[in-house]
Order: sequence, then structure tokens, then C-alpha cells
Amino acid sequence: MRSDYRPGRRTVILCVAASDSHVVANHLIAYLLRSRGFNVVNLGACTTVSDMCDALLRWPEAEAVLVGSLNGHARQDLADLPAAKERGAITCPVIVGGNLSVAVTDDISQEAALYALGVDHILRDPSTIPAVLDRLRGRPDGEVTAFPGASRIEETVDGHR
Repeated sequence: MRSDYRPGRRTVILCVAASDSHVVANHLIAYLLRSRGFNVVNLGACTTVSDMCDALLRWPEAEAVLVGSLNGHARQDLADLPAAKERGAITCPVIVGGNLSVAVTDDISQEAALYALGVDHILRDPSTIPAVLDRLRGRPDGEVTAFPGASRIEETVDGHR
């Protein structure tokens, strides 16, 4: 974790799913968010739901937990998310991005399974993260549907998923 936390800045928790050690995109996203003025608590690779809960105890002002997955096992890695949300350990939006399936093609059932676990948003294009966070800011329900063209699965710049 970096120690460049500055009070008064917006804060997000960033991590890579529990069974995943791919951190290149994680570091690039942290750089992007820091360049936009965010405090980024980067938990790094192989982060469990319990680790996310612990981070939120330490940084309760976090606006969101951003979870990356490259190996396609996010659904399995987030199996404990419903219990964490139910007991109030995770109250901010959980945003997942990356490769969500081990299949060669997109698997919509993986997205449905992630939403069923309590994931609030699935992003396909990491460049949309700041805009999604901006839209979520100040909305207690974490819903972005009040914004024109918003959906739970964010579109990429060129309009493809």
C-alpha cells in the first residue's frame, strides 16, 4: 500500500481478486485515479473479501471498492460478498472489472452471477472509472441509472462492451 494519503481527497479501495496475482492493470488504474486527485488504497493482488472489509474499517470514507480480475474467477473470489454486505462490513459500491470468465467469449451468466452476489457495477473500460465514481458520489444507493445512458455495465468509449 502506498502512503501518500491526503485528508480531504476522495478515497477508493483498489484490489485484485483473491485468486488473481495480475497487478499491471491495478497499478495503471491506481495511477489514473491518483492523477485525478483520488486517494487510492491499493491492496494489491490476491485480496479476499475479508481484506476488503478490513480496509473499509481503516478507511470508512472510501467511496467504492474496485476489484480487478484477469483470471476469470471473480465470481468464486467474491463468494463471501453477500455476507459482508449483510453484516454491514461493505456499505459502499463494489465495482468489478477485467476478465470475468474463463471462457473465450463474454459470458453474460458470469455478469448475472456477480450482480447476484452484490456487485454494484461491472466495468469493461477502466478509463470510465473516474466518471462512474463521479456519478456515484453523493448517491446513498450507489445507483447510476438516473444519468442519461447509464447502465450497470458501462460501455467503452467506442460503444462496445
